[in-house]
Amino acid sequence: VQLVESGGGLVQAGGSLRLSCAASGLTFSNHVMGWFRQAPGKEREFVSSISGGGGSTGYADSVKGRFTISRDNAKSTVYLQMNSLKPEDTAVYYCAASRGPGWTRFTNLYDYWGQGTQVTVSS
Repeated sequence: VQLVESGGGLVQAGGSLRLSCAASGLTFSNHVMGWFRQAPGKEREFVSSISGGGGSTGYADSVKGRFTISRDNAKSTVYLQMNSLKPEDTAVYYCAASRGPGWTRFTNLYDYWGQGTQVTVSS
């Protein structure tokens, strides 16, 4: 299984970025997908998750209303559209896949992880 994130970069506060995560080696539509992030000196935290069919999603309170998760099962890709970015959104963003039944915020329920992509928001 391979998860490859892309789309990170440097953006000014208030700007937008769209992260992508391309999956291979798994039956993509059977997996819940999630985005997590880890800032320097902090623990990895939940950002957003989406069910296998895409009909159910969850968000951390800190990103609700600003970030949108989506997936294209035909392309085995999950996306994270990030708008109104803030300096506190600066982190390495990780994509993860879970064989669980529904979207989840719990790190230990994810079976596969990508290598991460850096997002830096300047003030």
